Amino acid sequence: MNYLALSSLFLVPDGVFISVTVVLGVLLVALAVGGFFVGGILKKRQIDKRLGEVEQRAAKMVEDASLECKALKKEALLEAKEQGLQLKNEIEKENREKRAELQKLEQRLVQKEDILDKKEESLLKQTNTLEQQKKELAKEDAEIKKMQDKINHQHQLMIEELEKVAQLTKDEAKKLLTNEILDETRHEVALQVRNIEQTAKEEADNEAKKIIALAIQRCAADQASEITVSVVPLPSDDMKARLIGREGRNIRAIENATGIELIIDDTPEVVILSGFDPVRREVARLALEKLISDGRIHPARIEETVEKVKKEIDAEIKQSGESAMFEVGIFGLHPELIKLIGRLKYRTSYGQNVYKHSIEVAQLAGLMAQELGLDVNLAKRAGLLHDIGKAVDHEQEGTHIQLGADLAKKYRESNNVINAIAAHHGDVEPKTVEAVLVAAADAISGARPGARRETGTNYVKRLEKLEQLASSFNGVDKSYAIQAGREVRVIVKPEQIDDAQATFLAKDIAKKIESELEYPGQIKVNVIREFRASEFAK
Repeated sequence: MNYLALSSLFLVPDGVFISVTVVLGVLLVALAVGGFFVGGILKKRQIDKRLGEVEQRAAKMVEDASLECKALKKEALLEAKEQGLQLKNEIEKENREKRAELQKLEQRLVQKEDILDKKEESLLKQTNTLEQQKKELAKEDAEIKKMQDKINHQHQLMIEELEKVAQLTKDEAKKLLTNEILDETRHEVALQVRNIEQTAKEEADNEAKKIIALAIQRCAADQASEITVSVVPLPSDDMKARLIGREGRNIRAIENATGIELIIDDTPEVVILSGFDPVRREVARLALEKLISDGRIHPARIEETVEKVKKEIDAEIKQSGESAMFEVGIFGLHPELIKLIGRLKYRTSYGQNVYKHSIEVAQLAGLMAQELGLDVNLAKRAGLLHDIGKAVDHEQEGTHIQLGADLAKKYRESNNVINAIAAHHGDVEPKTVEAVLVAAADAISGARPGARRETGTNYVKRLEKLEQLASSFNGVDKSYAIQAGREVRVIVKPEQIDDAQATFLAKDIAKKIESELEYPGQIKVNVIREFRASEFAK
């Protein structure tokens, strides 16, 4: 209530209004304090009432929890009792089962004891029987021994009586009888062995002659020929001048590039190529034919053509090796061996072409192996490869037999093939019959009339030795024996040998030839040093 407003309504004096106001304020304060105390008392009663309710609830909850705990405890006790009873029943069941098993085992043991007792009784009976039999056998043994002694005594008396009658002791009679029997047996055995050997030898000789004759009859080959020259036809005699070139530069370029001597004489429209190496001669022939056909003949063109022909010859060598392999009928050779077989086409041995000789030996060995029921493929393979060492014997040290066996081993041929190669001249012992057949086929092929000639081979060996001797000096690039071995042409490396050294080199080569070689007449040593400067225009 707004006391100022009240004062204005009643219009009392100021002093009276102030006292009234004070009194009213005091009353109001008293009323407020009384209300506060009354409210506190009421609030306390409410709190006490609520506390009583809470205590009642708590007591009820405690009572309920106690009842629930008792119930749970009762349930747990019942459950534990049930589990205990169950376990007890299971244990009793297991005990009953074990008792039953033990009773069964006990019954079995009792049965076994009964069986063992019976066996023991039987063994005792058998032992007694054996003892009785043993005693009886001992008695019989004693009686037999007495009888044996009696027989031995009688036998000794008979021997003594016989010795008196024969006037020989027992050992002397035995020795005499043995010697007579041995003499008679030896004589009879010797007669039988002699008859068997003679019959076998005759049959083997006849069979061998038959097989070899049949193989030779079925294998025919060309006769050998020694050729050391090739002839190249010319379209006209004017071509000779072009081949010679200005101041002979073309013919020198051909000879230097091929190592073959060109003979240009009065024979019309013909150029003769002379050289002991058939590969070089074939390269020179083909190169010359290409140059004549092309018409461009100068040193650069000559060298280019010769290199090209060399590559063609290499391809032809490989093709020849494959042809030999297919002709004989063997497969699976190493590619390098095929190339070496092709190189044999340009190799001769005592005038006989080694390429044709190898094919012939392979066919002969295969035919003989077929007649004898042996490994035909092995015989042909070893026959084709038996002279493979001759493809490299002019390049490497060693005999063609050793080189051939090393090559076969290098390219993984079988041990039987290697042995046949090594044994075809009797240097080692042959381990198979096929190796013997290869040696026989080699002898047959080389022994045919006109198959070989000694002169040509010795000539070729002398020229090869001449070239090897010249090439053994430092700084030598190439060396060729020409003019039937009367000249050796040596081409040196210009960066290693100068003009003055070339003169001394020619003298050194000539002295070495004189000291190491045997030759008719004289040999000209021609050292050639040629320097070339080349540059390319870009």
